[in-house]
Amino acid sequence: QVQLVESGGGLVQPGGSLRLSCEASRSIFSIFTMGWYRQAPGKQRELVAAITGSGRTNYADSVKGRFTVSRDNGKNTVYLQMNSLKPEDTAVYYCNTNPPPTNTWGQGTQVTISS
Repeated sequence: QVQLVESGGGLVQPGGSLRLSCEASRSIFSIFTMGWYRQAPGKQRELVAAITGSGRTNYADSVKGRFTVSRDNGKNTVYLQMNSLKPEDTAVYYCNTNPPPTNTWGQGTQVTISS
């Protein structure tokens, strides 16, 4: 069983940047597609970015052009670089496989965009 720990969240102003990290307790196999998800207050969890074992990426329309997902399998880590942040990006961000198994969500990391 792989444990995933998200970090890097915080409070930034609109237009600012953050880089989130997701570290796994064991090796990330290249066959696993990894995703970043977020859940905003009063809304359901949504997939915002994903990266396949071969390095292909996909993004939600709301973040495309602003967010970049990457992975370093040697470090068992997935990253999410977030630029040009908007107040609507405020959410708890989680990492998991895509598709995610049931009952595998961690605590996530809080991202707050506010003036």
